[in-house]
Amino acid sequence: MGTFRTTDFHLQCGVVLPELEVAYESYGTLNADRDNAILIAHGITSTHLGGHEPTLDRRRGWWSEIIGPGELLDTDRYCIISSNILGSSYGSTGPASINPETSKPYGAAFPQIDYADIVNAQHLMLRDLGISELVAVAGASIGGFQVFQWAVSYPDFMKGILALDTAPWDPMNVKDSVPELIETLSADSNWNDGDYYSSGGVVETLTKMRIATLRSYGIEEKLAKTHTTDEIDELIKNTASEWAGEFDAHALIRQMQAWGDFDLRGQLGRIRARAFYVLCDTDELFPSSIGEEVVEVLKSNGVDVTYHEISSELGHYATTDESEKWVPAAAKFLNRQ
Repeated sequence: MGTFRTTDFHLQCGVVLPELEVAYESYGTLNADRDNAILIAHGITSTHLGGHEPTLDRRRGWWSEIIGPGELLDTDRYCIISSNILGSSYGSTGPASINPETSKPYGAAFPQIDYADIVNAQHLMLRDLGISELVAVAGASIGGFQVFQWAVSYPDFMKGILALDTAPWDPMNVKDSVPELIETLSADSNWNDGDYYSSGGVVETLTKMRIATLRSYGIEEKLAKTHTTDEIDELIKNTASEWAGEFDAHALIRQMQAWGDFDLRGQLGRIRARAFYVLCDTDELFPSSIGEEVVEVLKSNGVDVTYHEISSELGHYATTDESEKWVPAAAKFLNRQ
């Protein structure tokens, strides 16, 4: 594990962060030419710890089954690098970080970020490691947003991209839900005009929100074969509570705003990397019904794209928990790099 640090990081909104930290972890070893790296990108509420023992909600260990010797992300062959995204809550600079100009958490004053900012921070981190070329960038959900942003922002930096449960734009109009998110959080008795760092946080509200999110992701279906209804309810509640104690509410707001603003449709002609794209037929966030349109748009912009659709009862968790349904096709794709 490591932390990349730099100063005076310029954001797309025009604000300059006086200090930037990006937490990252690597699996495997860089070769002498430093050209065997694969960057993996995590989801909106996950950590960058993709190769660890997985938690129930997969905020850690989200790709544990496919990172390691002989796996798709073969650590005997590749150096797998995963960074915590800018604006998150697991080691990189975000709203809960101390603003060096005030010596207090940024909180609501943390500037708005977008996926170009997130990718630019990762790019600086990789260059600091001496990496100027990637085998691929891979990620699921908003990790997939990062994948597409990488291909647009740095088209010659990687040979391939693997994007799962995602799209080059937000198909769900998440932007419309952000005001409701802010209203819900601000109704918490500990909100304190957004300065909840001194009032105990908004854990209760975040827990309720997380429970609803986990259910929408298909966690009940995931547990139904091995647990009773009461056990499922208790597991979901405990998992949500653990996450709520870790994640910052302002970070959630900033990440959801970035999600709602994400749209690369006018820039896809910049992509030069070959693309491997996966959707699941029960995913409510990125439904497979968008697959044909996304592939058509990519191809019309000259992108060499391979599309793979899986069938599962697990919704947004399917590509993570049932990776065997897409990994063989992905392995063929990677072997062509």
